[in-house]
Amino acid sequence: MTPGSLFVISTPIGNLDDITYRAVKILNDVDYVVCEDTRVTKRLFDKYDIDVKMITQNEYNENKKIDSISKLLVDGANLALVTDAGTPCISDPGYRLISNIKKEYPDIKVIPVPGPSAVISSLSISGLPSDCFYFIGFLPKKKGRQKKLEEISFFEGSIIIYESPKRVLKTIKDLFNILGNRKVFIAREMTKIYEQTFYTNLQSVSSGKIILKEKGEYVIVVAKAGY
Repeated sequence: MTPGSLFVISTPIGNLDDITYRAVKILNDVDYVVCEDTRVTKRLFDKYDIDVKMITQNEYNENKKIDSISKLLVDGANLALVTDAGTPCISDPGYRLISNIKKEYPDIKVIPVPGPSAVISSLSISGLPSDCFYFIGFLPKKKGRQKKLEEISFFEGSIIIYESPKRVLKTIKDLFNILGNRKVFIAREMTKIYEQTFYTNLQSVSSGKIILKEKGEYVIVVAKAGY
């Protein structure tokens, strides 16, 4: 039996219009869609009249679902992998599934369907150097946080960090204390109605001159030293 293919599909990070024709076509054509949260994915499906059975795979059950999802592919089903927003596996679930497929089922094709990514979208409008960058994702909350911050202080390129609204100010203060007063670009609620962006420096935010709302997801782009 010929195995199926796994399509790794990028979905909108906010505005539901930000999806490719190819992505919508493939989502309609596959046998199953593996998603992070069926309620979130259903909003996208409703907008584009997609009616495909969904399988939930998230950070809590990813390891448990690997075998059953892999079996569907081995048996010939075509699957799409999506997350709540953006490109799967980029600070989102999915890489463990793909890693297992690469190791155990090399005949299964894993096909990218490119699209939105908060990392690239933020960097593209940041006005900061984009020829070399280091994407961290979320910083450790406690253990290893100081070490990670000291490590990135020596990186000679832009640094991109995801942060929650409750921790964003603490992270900015930590960055200022360890990296110094570097240029920074901050994006909140990208592509959504209440999108905000700030091109400033770490000291201005850390001192409270610029107020960051405790609502919405943040992307922080920090310039390299000396820029």
